[in-house]
Amino acid sequence: MNTSKISIYTIAFVITLTAISSCSNDDEGTPPKVDEKIERDIEWVKTYGGSNEDNALSVVETTDGGYAVAGYTQSIDGDITGKTATDSDFWLLKLSPSGEILWNKTYGGTGDERAEKIIQTNDGGFVMVGYSRSTDGDVSVNAGLQDYWVLKTDSSGTLEWEKSFGFPGIDRAFSALQTKDGGFFITGFLDVTASDGGGNDDKNKNEKHGVGEFWGIKLDANGEKQWRRYFGGSNNDRSYDVIETEDQGFIMIGSSESEDFDISNSKGSYDFWAVKVDAKGTKVWEKSYGGSQIDISYAIAAAGNGKYLIIGDSRSEDGDISNPKGNADLWIIQIDDKGSIQWKKSIGGTAFDTGRGIYKTKEGNFIITGNSRSGDVDLTKNNGQSDIWNLIIGPDGNVKWSQTVGGTEAEYGNGCIETKDKKIIIVGNSESSDFDITTNKGVKDVVVIKYK
Repeated sequence: MNTSKISIYTIAFVITLTAISSCSNDDEGTPPKVDEKIERDIEWVKTYGGSNEDNALSVVETTDGGYAVAGYTQSIDGDITGKTATDSDFWLLKLSPSGEILWNKTYGGTGDERAEKIIQTNDGGFVMVGYSRSTDGDVSVNAGLQDYWVLKTDSSGTLEWEKSFGFPGIDRAFSALQTKDGGFFITGFLDVTASDGGGNDDKNKNEKHGVGEFWGIKLDANGEKQWRRYFGGSNNDRSYDVIETEDQGFIMIGSSESEDFDISNSKGSYDFWAVKVDAKGTKVWEKSYGGSQIDISYAIAAAGNGKYLIIGDSRSEDGDISNPKGNADLWIIQIDDKGSIQWKKSIGGTAFDTGRGIYKTKEGNFIITGNSRSGDVDLTKNNGQSDIWNLIIGPDGNVKWSQTVGGTEAEYGNGCIETKDKKIIIVGNSESSDFDITTNKGVKDVVVIKYK
């Protein structure tokens, strides 16, 4: 063979290897690197509920080392006590470290109530937020189809106070936090058309934008409103989570379908949308992230040094999305305190995958929970329709551990925490009674997973 041809082939081979090597970054088109491999084994999986539909949306570790799980129940039997009607009620379970129910309580009226978030307060009690449709029972007032409902309990679950905020339409709270001043901040969405422009204490900005708005409400320690603001455009905009920033402002995150009013740079059908406000509720900045299809963010966590991780799912293949895997991927972005993207990752398989909860660990990694219908690309197994998908990623977004849990029916992960002794708790719902899920009590059960 001619030596010049050998040289040409050799050079071509080297160029090919170099090109492959240059694509090692996730954003350039290859799966995320698994470095510093972490092993996590399941300690136990337990289901709770009755014969109807029960769901867990949020969990906190309590000061006594147990766990408080919040969501809703439609059951009147099984593990549910003190409930006589099959409407949805807030459901609070106090669990021991081994998963035994220490006590459980329901809150609500004759309409539907669903808790979306629980936090433990500085005094050892709990605040839960969600929505209410009632005007009786534990609910003192209701202005419309659904109102923000905020209730405060002591450490034993005894109701101390409750507050409703809303107008004639559908207004729904999704997240809450206790602020540095001892008060609370609640976020969700407002049906601003039904409110006739109400819901914004800035009287100069009570514009009737459209279907839904990010709606942030600042409360004092007793649940009294200090201020409220809404942000959005002509279409459907919903806030699912919030974090207090280092300068005592707030970043609300969620999704936006709009491209006008407060939205300055829409990317597509639905975008990740983040709104930063100061301590008085004045908008500091807003940013859209995503591509031309549907991209929705569900949770935010502080990464330190003024940076934040936002997770959700993306169906896009363009715009800010650089490495799509399937129908929908878990999409993670890190932003700085100005809202600029620092890095981004798509993780998933060829089916539908999403992230719903995120929690920063003591080592500086991040636990993520959500659900997956995939069993390929970045996932190795799928037991059924949808499995709970749990991951640990490093501060650079690289996957250190990933596992799916489920049966032949549908499971969804909604909330996650790391405990003081560095265990992991995942909460969600389950419809299965096989594979990883040994028991099923009804239509849908609360499921809690504890990792060693």
